[in-house]
Amino acid sequence: MKRIFEVDPWTVTSHDLNPEDKRLQESMTSLGNEYMGMRGMFEEVYSGDTHQGIYVGGVWFPDKTRVGWWKNGYPLYFGKAINALNYVKADIYVDGNQVDLAKNDVTDFEVSLDMKNGVLNRTFTVFGVMFKITRLVSAAVKELADIHYDLSSADGQTHTIRFDASIDADVVNEDSNYDEKFWQVLDAGNDTNSSFIATQTIENPFGVPQFTVVARQSFVGGEKHGVNRSEKEVTDNFDIEVPAKGSVSFEKRVIVTTSRDYDNLAQVIKAGETLTADLAAQTYDDIYTAHAQEWANRWEKADVQIEGDDAAQQGIRFNLFQLFSTYYGNDPRLNIGPKGFTGEKYGGATYWDTEAFAIPVYLGVADPSVTRSLLQYRFDQLDGAFHNAKEQGLKGALYPMVTFDGIESHNEWEITFEEIHRNSTIAYAIYNYTNITGDHSWLDGDGAQVLYNIARFWADRVHYSARNDKYMIHGVTGPNEYENNVNNNFYTNWMAKWVLQYSLEHYDEIHADEKAKLALTDEELAKWQEIVDKMYLPEADVDTKTGKKHIFVQHDTFLDKDLTPIADMPQDIRPINQNWSWDRILRS
Repeated sequence: MKRIFEVDPWTVTSHDLNPEDKRLQESMTSLGNEYMGMRGMFEEVYSGDTHQGIYVGGVWFPDKTRVGWWKNGYPLYFGKAINALNYVKADIYVDGNQVDLAKNDVTDFEVSLDMKNGVLNRTFTVFGVMFKITRLVSAAVKELADIHYDLSSADGQTHTIRFDASIDADVVNEDSNYDEKFWQVLDAGNDTNSSFIATQTIENPFGVPQFTVVARQSFVGGEKHGVNRSEKEVTDNFDIEVPAKGSVSFEKRVIVTTSRDYDNLAQVIKAGETLTADLAAQTYDDIYTAHAQEWANRWEKADVQIEGDDAAQQGIRFNLFQLFSTYYGNDPRLNIGPKGFTGEKYGGATYWDTEAFAIPVYLGVADPSVTRSLLQYRFDQLDGAFHNAKEQGLKGALYPMVTFDGIESHNEWEITFEEIHRNSTIAYAIYNYTNITGDHSWLDGDGAQVLYNIARFWADRVHYSARNDKYMIHGVTGPNEYENNVNNNFYTNWMAKWVLQYSLEHYDEIHADEKAKLALTDEELAKWQEIVDKMYLPEADVDTKTGKKHIFVQHDTFLDKDLTPIADMPQDIRPINQNWSWDRILRS
């Protein structure tokens, strides 16, 4: 198997400029600071296949649902974290020759993600000039992105660089249902050493707020000789002289401000102007050092060291780096997009994966406040969970499979309506936080509203089977996602029972004012206990090569399916979801 990236404990490095691997290279070298992030695409023109992607946390658009057959209760839209202003764009010319690594003769190529310091380094030589580029999205100043160029002659000759640095609002989303472009320009301007564009998301029919994003660029070095403005782009023009010996530096700083933090357009623009001015007194070394120190603080708490296996060491650090780049608890309004800032797939929305898989990691390697912020996110969206349950004609709170604002925005029937096991995972995250940290204050306060309304949902979602004298849950899709519309998925039933049991056990400890808000009756609590005592959990005795064994069964009728092990299936039919009909999957 071809290795694209070198194995190294602290870096993800490649010397291969292969067009076929370009998008993967961009994904693997993405950067972020929770507030915003970007793919590892090139700043300069690249005429080959590329995915330019910059995203701002919490800025999204409700893309109209597209389905062939509308079902009652479908979400009206699918939320997407939309591609934002391209503020790293640059047209670069060496002695009049445009830099385009898809066409140029390139030597000394290297792209390297430095996970220890949270920066992307890139080196290449073209037209006799060696470019060394360092990009960071600051962990110290959330609104700041910085691109630093170190330019030197590779052939002993002097060279003239024309550098046209842009902010481009004419961006598209590849992963969209209908529209590809979601931005309109409100304003643009420039002064002696900076320029800006103010944009706003286009109108939508769903009552979702329109977001304003302003990007302002400023520079250190070079000789500015003009500014160009078009309808959706502003460009600052520079000349840079590269000496025959030694090197010269050029730096672009970008400040991104949004309506998430300010009340009106004037305030958003002014905030960016003020931050730009405040940073003007700092050198690049000051900016880099503050950023790297914040990453050092994170690694001091989180680094997992593996001896004797550099690939495993690289892998665990890469996963932690991407997780911390996506979210680090600084803003409880945000959550963890499934692909972080690496691209548009899954819409950058919040999934149940946060509570199931990410929170246990944060509890082990980060300050508990990070997890508490994620729990607070769910409390703040409790009204949306009430809405989701009501859409299904049920009491209590149903947390969404996919969301930005608490309202379900996933539009596949077997997921939106049937993967309701996700609800229990929110409760399990509360349990994990409380159990591991010993901090009961959140559960006994705001968390009680979350936990007990999830319990209310389960008490209403079960039904009683008089024939079996058991409570059951029919019509679900379990966590493996292959088995749609099944009855009594073991995981779903067991977790529903556990939520009710945990809620009952903790009820006497929650604050009196929280009990008053919940207004739980003795009859409700007694019904919960009855469900716990009589929850049906599928079990069976089966014959195996080693004898008869008692097992827990995934769901009713599971043992009646074609149970061919994956090891006995030929390689050319894997993965089965891309080679089998869904009918065949459902009966196997």
